[in-house]
Amino acid sequence: MPLPNLDSVESIVAIVVVIGALVFFHELGHFLLAKRAGILCREFALGMGPKIFSVKRGETEYTLRLLPIGGMVRMAGEDPEMDMLQPNMEIAIERDAVGKVTHLLLDGVQGASARAITGTVIRYDLEHALTLTLEVDGEQRNFSVHPQAQLVKDGREAQIAPLNRQFKGKTVSQRFWAIFAGPAANFLLAFVLFVALGLSFGVPNDVPYIGEVKAGGPAAEAGLLKGDKVISIEGTKVATWQQVVEIVSSSPNKELLFEIERDGQISKVPLKVVSDENNVGKIMVTQSLTSAPGEALKFGVTSTYKFTVMILKGLGMLFTGGVGLDDLSGPVGIFKMTGEFAQQGLAVLMQWAAVLSINLGLFNLLPLPALDGGRLAFLAVEALRGRPVDPHKEGMVHFLGFAFLMLLILVVTWNDLQRLFA
Repeated sequence: MPLPNLDSVESIVAIVVVIGALVFFHELGHFLLAKRAGILCREFALGMGPKIFSVKRGETEYTLRLLPIGGMVRMAGEDPEMDMLQPNMEIAIERDAVGKVTHLLLDGVQGASARAITGTVIRYDLEHALTLTLEVDGEQRNFSVHPQAQLVKDGREAQIAPLNRQFKGKTVSQRFWAIFAGPAANFLLAFVLFVALGLSFGVPNDVPYIGEVKAGGPAAEAGLLKGDKVISIEGTKVATWQQVVEIVSSSPNKELLFEIERDGQISKVPLKVVSDENNVGKIMVTQSLTSAPGEALKFGVTSTYKFTVMILKGLGMLFTGGVGLDDLSGPVGIFKMTGEFAQQGLAVLMQWAAVLSINLGLFNLLPLPALDGGRLAFLAVEALRGRPVDPHKEGMVHFLGFAFLMLLILVVTWNDLQRLFA
C-alpha cells in the first residue's frame, strides 16, 4: 500500500485541520458545560505530552501539546487539590483592600511586596471555610482567603478551588452533562458538517428530476437533458426518484415510454433501457441534487443517524468476533486516510471528517475506564447507591484503563505500519 502524499500541502493541512477540529470540538463540549456548572477549568489542551505553546486567559491556561493524539480539559477537583501548600511551610501572603488573602507566595519573601506578611503555616482550609492560620513573629494569626486566591511558586500561579468550584463538588447531573458534552459535541459537529455538505454541494433530490446524463447512454440518445422532470413511465405516474429507479431497474432491455416536462412543456419520449452485468435496467442518468436548506437539514439528520448505526454495528462485530484487532486502524491509519481523502476534494473530506467525528463520539461513550463512558458509568453507580465510589479505587480503575488504551493504540499503530510498508 503506497504512503500518502504528505509532500502535498493540501494533505498536511487537511490532516491538521480535521484532527484538530475533532479534538477541539470534543474538548470544547466538556469545557463549555463545565464552565456553565461553575467548575474551575485549569487547562484546555490540544494534544498530549509536553507543552509547546501556552497562554492564560482568565482562569484557564490554553495549551498546545506535542503529541497530536487527543486533548483534555483539566478541571479542578479531578486531581488532588492544593498539594503545593503544606503545614510548617514558610510562606508570604498578600491581601486586598478588605484584608482577604489574594496571593500565597510559597517561595517565602522571594517576589513578595513590601506589604506582604511572612509566617509559618499552622493550618489552612482552602475548600470550605477559606481560612489560613500563620505563625507570625511568634503569634498565631488567622486570615480569610479570597475564593480566587493564587498559589505562587517558582513564578507560576495556580488558583485555589473552593469545593463549589471543583468537579467533585457539583451534583451528579452537572457532572454528567460536563462529561457527556464532549461526545455530544462530536455528534453535533458531524451533523453541522453534513448540513454544510448539503448546502455547498447538494444532496440527492427525491423529486424525479434528471441529474447528469451520460453521453452515449440510452437517456442521451433519447434526447433527455439535465433538469427534465419525469411525470410518468408507461402511463404510471411517478412522484419520487425511487419510483423511477424501481421501474427502470426492473425493465432491462425493454423500451419504456417516458412522459417528460421541460420548460413547462410536456412531451413523450420512448427510451430503450439497457442491462448491466447483473441484469438490472439502466438509462445512464444520475439523481438530481438540491441545496435547499430544508433538504440539507434533513440530510444532516439522516446521515448522522445512518453512520451512527453503521459504526455501532461495526463495534458490535468487534465484541462478537466478526472483526479482529488486525482490522483496526489507529492514528497513523487515520492520518493516511485523511490525506488520501483530501486529494479527492473538499466534499469527500467533509464527509470523512463527519464520519470520524461520529466515531470519536461513539468510542468515547463506550463504558470503558479512562473514557468518558467509563466516567459516566461511575456516575451512574453513584446515583444508584447514593454516594460516590471511593476516589482512590476509581482513580486506579481509570489508570489501568488508560494503560490498556495506550497498549491498544500501540497495537493498532503497529497494524497501520505493517499495512503501510507491506
